[in-house]
Amino acid sequence: MNTETHVSNRWSNKYAYILAATGAAVGLGNLWKFPYIMGENGGGAFVLVYLLCILFIGIPVMMAEVAIGKRGRSTPANAAAMVSKESGHSSHWSIIGSMGVLAGYLILSFYVVIAGWAVAYVLYGATGEFSAAAADAETHADTIGSLFGNLVSSVPNLLIYTTLIVVAVVYVLSKGVKDGLETAVTYLMPAMFVLLVAIMIYSAIVGDFAAAFGFMFNIDFSKLTIEGVLVALGHAFFTLSLASGIMMVYGAYLPKGVSIAKTSIMIAIADTVVALIAGLAIYPIVFAHGLEPSAGPGLLFQALPIAFGSMPMGDVVGTLFFVMVVFAAFTSAIALLESAAAYLVERQGMSRAKASIVAGVGIWLLSLLTIFSLSGESWTLLPFMGEGKTIFDGLDYLTANILLPLGGLLISVFVGWFMKDELVKAEFNLSDGQHKLVMVLLRFVAPIAIIFVFINAIGLF
Repeated sequence: MNTETHVSNRWSNKYAYILAATGAAVGLGNLWKFPYIMGENGGGAFVLVYLLCILFIGIPVMMAEVAIGKRGRSTPANAAAMVSKESGHSSHWSIIGSMGVLAGYLILSFYVVIAGWAVAYVLYGATGEFSAAAADAETHADTIGSLFGNLVSSVPNLLIYTTLIVVAVVYVLSKGVKDGLETAVTYLMPAMFVLLVAIMIYSAIVGDFAAAFGFMFNIDFSKLTIEGVLVALGHAFFTLSLASGIMMVYGAYLPKGVSIAKTSIMIAIADTVVALIAGLAIYPIVFAHGLEPSAGPGLLFQALPIAFGSMPMGDVVGTLFFVMVVFAAFTSAIALLESAAAYLVERQGMSRAKASIVAGVGIWLLSLLTIFSLSGESWTLLPFMGEGKTIFDGLDYLTANILLPLGGLLISVFVGWFMKDELVKAEFNLSDGQHKLVMVLLRFVAPIAIIFVFINAIGLF
């Protein structure tokens, strides 16, 4: 392995990095997954456990991952190998970076398809589909359900919307870190946050805000199961985009003198605030219209459009809501593809534009597996995963339940036990007491917690 290559890009300042990393963390997990898993697991008690997991596991693992990237100043696999050799260990620790880039690439292959759904829903809202469906109250839910069903089963439609997302991502990445990534998140992240807050205010006015607030923040541990605790722990880990190569390559672009601890805390707070505001934007509408808070994945694309259709200015609000979802998905998508593009630039000598196109074409081809899986093609079935399971289900399972937990476990173990303590101290730049606390969390708390999540995810509990 060539360990002499280094990335030459840097963020303009720490705020650009915070915006970019927050954009990577804030995505469909905040707007789509968090609200429905909170609904499935009892609300307030789940939120409390989730916040504790962010604090004691998510932030330390993020610090560790960023430290590897910043110390190695290279693409993920190379950075991990260089730091390992500097610490007197084998370059085989490059597996940490390789696994992260692979996981991120596979995730993006179906993430761009789901982001394409959001683009389609922007058009549905803008053309009055939500309110048109509400014209007949008896068939409203069926009409919205058909809208979603027809979308995900149509290969031509999915190809069009997925291709739009991939082309846009490639265009941004081709412009480089400062002119592409940094410029995109500088505009998209504030715009997304303003839209989210505006929708929350609207939702509070026309919806049942008191019921939503009580559901989210009244703590009743009788509603929380052990399974719910593990789900909270798993989501706290995954929502920060850990072990997917993102934080390592973004750390490689971090300017000197920027505090890894402070910026990691700020990113975690921003990500958590967005998730909570998303809940306060969605649940008042859910409760006001008698929808089920534990509606599962269909909450965003089926339950909410039903409500939008019967609300004042529902088409406008619905359109803006899905514009916000597109922004959130897009900032995560460009982060997920950056690791692959950076690898092709730094290790294969490609130009930035060529590397972005090559990485983008690869993602587009992989996305076909998900597209055809959703359309019901029989050749996409994976019988060994269970009846009716497809390649899309397999990719989701492989990344969420195997690659990401293993990657997070290896990052914790490597920085906690193998990376030289003086190197860790130099990167973390904490007081002695703070450093000891973080190392205890990395050496013991995070690995044990991640192992439990992994065991639960693969069904051994």
